[in-house]
Amino acid sequence: MTQPQIPEGLNDDQLTEIDQILEDMRTRAEEIPQWEFADGALTALVCTRRAVPVEEYLPMLVGDGELVERDAEGQLPLLPAFLDRAQQDRFLELWQIRWNEVTAQLDADVKSLEDDDTFQPDAMDMRGAIASLPEEERQELDGQEIPSFGQVWALGFMFVVENWADEWTAPRDKEAARWLNDALESVVALTEDDTGTPTVCMYDENGPASTSQERVETFGEAIWAVYDLRQIWKSMGPRQATIVKGEVPGRNDPCSCGSGKKFKKCCSA
Repeated sequence: MTQPQIPEGLNDDQLTEIDQILEDMRTRAEEIPQWEFADGALTALVCTRRAVPVEEYLPMLVGDGELVERDAEGQLPLLPAFLDRAQQDRFLELWQIRWNEVTAQLDADVKSLEDDDTFQPDAMDMRGAIASLPEEERQELDGQEIPSFGQVWALGFMFVVENWADEWTAPRDKEAARWLNDALESVVALTEDDTGTPTVCMYDENGPASTSQERVETFGEAIWAVYDLRQIWKSMGPRQATIVKGEVPGRNDPCSCGSGKKFKKCCSA
């Protein structure tokens, strides 16, 4: 069976562009996340049980969290953090490129993390990047708390899980619930600090050690967990709305429709 082709993802220039858009947005709204966090959130949205629409998740990610409505022409309103509509449209265009890539990767049948089609979080080894800087530049960052490899990405993923908790509620099936819990625990483990002994550099293979081997393994486990989460919710489909029935009259009671007939000879017939 031929594997569906994975759509092309964001190239280096486009990644730089989306980083610059987010940086510019932070001049108007300081709570705007960095791209690594946003990529984690995007990945979680791809996995979420219900297909969350952009008018719901975009304000949560870069706005006040309030649902927005499209106009009569189906266009989103301009969110305050964006400079103008052109910037918002461009952000969503770049976002969709990554969305399509992640969706296809998570739906592909991969056997190894080394496969070309394997999903890879857009995570950066900030500790490795800073350790690779000249000493003078490193000193300027002394005392700052630097996140561990994959930590910001995992925080973005869990941001979606927590804000759409109803869509991540464990299913009744015990085996599926255990599968879900194990997968989420693997992602949560990545939100923790890497306190192991640094042995590798994920920023530059020839760079100074910045990440523990345990962290590298935790990162790999989180990737497989994302595949599991995508599969769990795809196999179950959206949650079914609970239908609450009102009080039903007895068969010999007058019908509630006002016809004057008994219920058994009217609306229940």
